[in-house]
Amino acid sequence: MAIITKEKSPDRPAPLSETTPLGWLRINLFSSTFNTGLTLIMLFIVYLTISGVFAWGYLDATFVADKRRECYDNSLTGACWAGVIAWLDNIFYGRYPRDELWRVNLGGVLLVLWMAPLWMSRVKAKVLVGASVIIFYPFLAGYIFTGGDKSWFMQFMVSGAILAFIINMLNMLSGLIENTSFAKFLFKLSGQVEASDKTQRNLLYGVLFAAFIVIFAIQSSWTVTEVSWTKWGGLFLTLVISGIGIASSLPLGIVLALGRRSKLPVVRVLSTGFIEIFRSVPLITVLFMATTMFPLFMPEGFFLNKLVQGIISVVLFNACYMAEIVRAGLQAIPKGQFEGSHTIGLGYWGTMGLVIMPQALKHMIPNIVGNIIGLLKDTTLVSIIGLFDILGMLRSISKDIPWLGLHKEPLVFGAILFFIICFSMSKYSRHLESKLSAGNKR
Repeated sequence: MAIITKEKSPDRPAPLSETTPLGWLRINLFSSTFNTGLTLIMLFIVYLTISGVFAWGYLDATFVADKRRECYDNSLTGACWAGVIAWLDNIFYGRYPRDELWRVNLGGVLLVLWMAPLWMSRVKAKVLVGASVIIFYPFLAGYIFTGGDKSWFMQFMVSGAILAFIINMLNMLSGLIENTSFAKFLFKLSGQVEASDKTQRNLLYGVLFAAFIVIFAIQSSWTVTEVSWTKWGGLFLTLVISGIGIASSLPLGIVLALGRRSKLPVVRVLSTGFIEIFRSVPLITVLFMATTMFPLFMPEGFFLNKLVQGIISVVLFNACYMAEIVRAGLQAIPKGQFEGSHTIGLGYWGTMGLVIMPQALKHMIPNIVGNIIGLLKDTTLVSIIGLFDILGMLRSISKDIPWLGLHKEPLVFGAILFFIICFSMSKYSRHLESKLSAGNKR
């Protein structure tokens, strides 16, 4: 039997592949007459939008002026960015004293340096690094931002924060240089590598205790000028509230989720009731209740300012949503994982901490990041209780006499800032999903 093979005609061009630019355009945008028409119409709409925004925001815009009237004299159709530029310090720092802005910048630099080891593959003990940030950084940053006299408790926590930061930096350097943890590098440096675990532990505790005493003695004489919380504002205040909310709502949400799944009726009912109450009301209601009703439940003479009340409201509100996200992640873990953990002798907390929770957190990354982004945007609601966050500062520009009535440009600038922050968080979450193989690679 003769086998007839169909050869490709040399005159007929090869079909376009979707991997090539022309093939992608042909298949996705110009596959038919109808799709070609829709593509051309959408391109025309995009062109009109981009050209109009570009002309308003750049070509006809005014960047240098002393008041809004001068912007109108320069262009009636362009944006007046001069008012936003004149208020940049207020937008970022609020009414924080201008000669003390280095304290805010120092707090930001310390946070970046403190968290830098989390993104370095050679650094060890990253869980302790993250825990030290959550536990100690708020006290160190809080005193840097607020200043004034320190109580004994604050001196103790500030000393612990400084010690934790120094250990974190030494651990990072030992990881980058020696590819080992700071503790092992210390044992190697002291010649105690072959010593017993008890000897090594006593050596480590002794070094830490001595370092703590030295730091406590040095920092006890440090004093910085007190800055009232009423001077805080702008993007700085927004990041403070959202940062504390993010760092506190996830651990609290995990506790509430475990409590809701508990076999103890009292714990389960209390956790469920707490979650449902806060999830059933909007955040604006919680903020109003915190500022009006919360002081009534406090002991006589005990006072919390509006900033603390707002932070507590944001933390409790978002912890309840985070609890439901965590509970959904826990339910996605097969029952066999629990049974397998028990067969190797792990108890409840060992099972949750070593087996279940690490798997569940991978599945929860998109929802957790989405909740964090929502938390960041929801912090703008604190402006209704008298806190001048970034939204309050942007709205204040239109009330300033030289820039009276300037509304659009400040809000557009604020939208751009929020987009940059939220988009960066979203892209990092995608990177984290890919790195942990929790996304499309599963």
